[in-house]
Amino acid sequence: MNASRWRMKLFTGTAHVCLAQEVADYLGIHVGDAKVKRFIDGEISVAIDESVRGVDVFVLQPTCPPANENLMELLIMIDAFRRASAARINAVIPYYGYARQDRKTRARDPITAKLVSNLITTAGADRVVTVDLHAGQIQGFFDIPVDHLLGVPTIAEYFKNKGLGTDAVVLSPDVGGVRRARDLAERLGATIAIIDKRRPEPNVSEIMNVIGDVAGKQVIIIDDIIDTGGTIASAAKVMTDMGSKEVYVCCTHPVFSGPAIERMREAPIKEIVITNTIPVPPEKKLPNMVILSMAPLIGEAIIRIHEDLSVSKLFD
Repeated sequence: MNASRWRMKLFTGTAHVCLAQEVADYLGIHVGDAKVKRFIDGEISVAIDESVRGVDVFVLQPTCPPANENLMELLIMIDAFRRASAARINAVIPYYGYARQDRKTRARDPITAKLVSNLITTAGADRVVTVDLHAGQIQGFFDIPVDHLLGVPTIAEYFKNKGLGTDAVVLSPDVGGVRRARDLAERLGATIAIIDKRRPEPNVSEIMNVIGDVAGKQVIIIDDIIDTGGTIASAAKVMTDMGSKEVYVCCTHPVFSGPAIERMREAPIKEIVITNTIPVPPEKKLPNMVILSMAPLIGEAIIRIHEDLSVSKLFD
């Protein structure tokens, strides 16, 4: 049966209601009637208060902090839709928590990103839609289709409108992010630079060397996630010390753990450009912070999935 013959409904957990509403507005539909509650002992209760029989269900829930709570909500909602005879269940996960635990780096390490993919599939999801996975190979952890959306085009459009282009340098804060930096640089017509860093332990980084010319340039530091902000703040200071004209910072997922906000407040950063895959509470917003909405991209992807059209065409 062609998916476009099914009705489409969008639901959300409690992780990011604002983004779900923005996506619903883009689609021209209402957010589905579902309630998520917690019993006095902390257990999660989900009630789907409208029929989803034969429906193409999209449930939007980033597994951002508190990751375990939001993941469990997602799993229970998927199970509820499955038991309510939904035709297809699409898990829309703008931020995929546990993505940084994608391989064994020491003996007896778990591969938690794989475990989470197993849980989502077992719960009853038929498809996953996500944005900027920390490691692209996580798509292969799933035995169901994964549509991997990219944050760079949205970020690139913002910087283009600001007039940053051939005079700018896009900086990758580590070797693993070079592909992302190159993508942004190509869209802006800019050059790239790379930081060679050593990370002695998680959330601790030490900048070792900068490959590329940043003197007198507008530097755009791009990463997929800003967590504690140590790498970003250190990189911004190094760029200033090396004579860069201005330093911009951008990322898709603003996790902002621990001292992140204080570090970025004190760093020589002109603008911090982020997307709304994760909700940013008022106390974590800075005057130089710009939040870009991913709702149009996610909404367009949902339309294409529902109508059996190519999602990759969004990035051509």
